[in-house]
Amino acid sequence: MKAVISASRRTDLVAFFPAWLASALEKRSARVPGPRGGVRRIDLRPERVHTVVLWSKNFENVLRNEAGLMDRLAEFGQLYLHFTVTGLGGTPLEPGAPEAAEALAQLPALVALAGDPRRVSLRFDPILFWREGRRVRTNLDFFDNTAAAAAACGVRDVRLSFAQWYRKARRRASAGGWDVLDPPEEEKRRHTAALASEARARGLNLWACCQPFLAGLAGIRPSACIDGRLLEELHPRREPASHLKDRSQRPDCLCTESLDIGSYGQACPHGCVYCYANPAD
Repeated sequence: MKAVISASRRTDLVAFFPAWLASALEKRSARVPGPRGGVRRIDLRPERVHTVVLWSKNFENVLRNEAGLMDRLAEFGQLYLHFTVTGLGGTPLEPGAPEAAEALAQLPALVALAGDPRRVSLRFDPILFWREGRRVRTNLDFFDNTAAAAAACGVRDVRLSFAQWYRKARRRASAGGWDVLDPPEEEKRRHTAALASEARARGLNLWACCQPFLAGLAGIRPSACIDGRLLEELHPRREPASHLKDRSQRPDCLCTESLDIGSYGQACPHGCVYCYANPAD
């Protein structure tokens, strides 16, 4: 069975490592350090790849064919794009990400690149809360902009999650003077129900990523961000993909099997305060 290639959950290859990614695709092989040492070689021959799944906050390098990246991607049978726009790009919380309006302007070209709006998923992920003085701030208010841009381009899938403040992310936030908040689950459920109502009004599907406490809310579905069944359905030749759970992901993750070609050693310069992946701290 052909493999689904993920590029990448671990770092933003598209935004910051386009030459490396283009070279790996051209060489038909990627050497990926293992989490416990060693190096794994991943076969990237197009005839062995079902779908290339790209994850990014900025697809500009693909759209302008940086390092021939668009040309290399065109050699594969299917692309699926996860595009993260939280409304915080260009702020001190996401200093290296593009401003939200600039990012959303890429969306029509991404739909054209994927060839079908069903192959594009917008990620409103994560949802943050923090305190500035006596005022509680959040990016929830930007959801409507994201939803409107998605609907205008025919994109129907929007994925969300609330920030999970791992220890090193809390240390980073504290060092930067951020008073971050983690509301109780019931409050998060109320906010999500309101977002679901907005999504329904625009004909969107709202998916919750790795947060089962949101299950059961009207209009919310648990997300498999890489879904072998969906990728089969969307594939131009309906080629089969694995339906097995990806055991390398968190227990609550519903994704099916894929091979990730990114590395935590390729440190992402977005500088997001909440990031769990950056190995520098």
